[in-house]
Amino acid sequence: MDLQQMRYVVAVAETRNFTRAAERCSVVQSSLSHRIADLERELGVRLFARSSRRTELTSAGEAFLAAARECLAAADRAAADAAGAAGIVRGRLAVGVLVTTAAVDVPELLQRYRARHPDVRVQLRAGGSDELAEAIRRGELDIAFLGFPEGVRPSGVEALVLDEDEHVLVVPAGHRLAEAARVALADVADEVFVDFMGGTPARAQTDLAFSAAGLVRDVAYEAGVVELITRLIARGLGVALLPSAFVRPLVDGHPELALVTVVDGPRRVEYLAWNRFNPSPATLALLNVLGVGSIRPNGAERT
Repeated sequence: MDLQQMRYVVAVAETRNFTRAAERCSVVQSSLSHRIADLERELGVRLFARSSRRTELTSAGEAFLAAARECLAAADRAAADAAGAAGIVRGRLAVGVLVTTAAVDVPELLQRYRARHPDVRVQLRAGGSDELAEAIRRGELDIAFLGFPEGVRPSGVEALVLDEDEHVLVVPAGHRLAEAARVALADVADEVFVDFMGGTPARAQTDLAFSAAGLVRDVAYEAGVVELITRLIARGLGVALLPSAFVRPLVDGHPELALVTVVDGPRRVEYLAWNRFNPSPATLALLNVLGVGSIRPNGAERT
C-alpha cells in the first residue's frame, strides 16, 4: 500500500466516479482502476461497490477512507514541515470564511499571501462561525474568520479580535422608518423579520439583543445567505438587523433598500481563529502576513 493508492481512493470516494477521479489525479482511468484493484486484493476487502452507473463506498471503504485521509494529511504535513525547516513554505492551507466577514478583505489578503508563498495551495470553506470553529478543533481547517455576539468568544481555539461592529436596521425603501435618523429595538419589535437560521451565531446576535431588552419578535423568513435576506427585504417581506460594515457596501447603489442606525442594537465581534497546537508553517505564514505578533494562551494580542 502506498500514498498514491490512498489518494486514488479518496478521489473516487469524493467524485463517486472513476473517470472523474482519474482526471483529478492526472492519470488514465485504467491505471487508477488497476491500482485500486491491487489495493483491494492486498487488503482482502472491496472498497467500492460498482455498477455501470454508480460507484459507492462499501462499509470497509468508509472505514478505510477516514484513515486514508488522516495518513495523507500527516504525509502532507510532514513534507510541509520539512520544507518549513528549510525556510520554504508550501503545502495546503485550509481557510474558513464567514460569509459576512468585513474586518479583512480576504481576497486581498490571499493576494498578498500568494505573492510571498506561491507554493501554498489554499482551500476556502464558507460556513457559520460555530461550524468553522469546530472544523478548526477537528483539524479540518487551519484558520478561519469568525463572528460572534459581543461577550461570546470562540472556544477551544486561539482567537484574535479583529474588529467590533454594530448592526443596522435594513428596511425596504418606502418603509415607515426608512427616513428615520435612528431607532430603538422597541420601535421595530412589531415588525416582521428576515434573519439567519436559528441556532447560528449570526442569528444569536439579534436574538440576544431582543432578549436583553425584554422584547420578542416575529422571524417569518430564515436564510443562510445575506444576499437572499436583502432581496426578501427589497420585496417588502420584512426587515433585518445586519452588521453595518458588511451590509453598507452591499446595499450601496440599491435604492430599494434603506439603512437605519439602531441605538441599542446587537454588536458583533469578528475574530481570527486558528488551532493553538502546533500550527503548520503555512498557517504561521498567514498569521505573519496579517501582522499577528505575540500570542498568549486562551486569548491573543496583536503587536
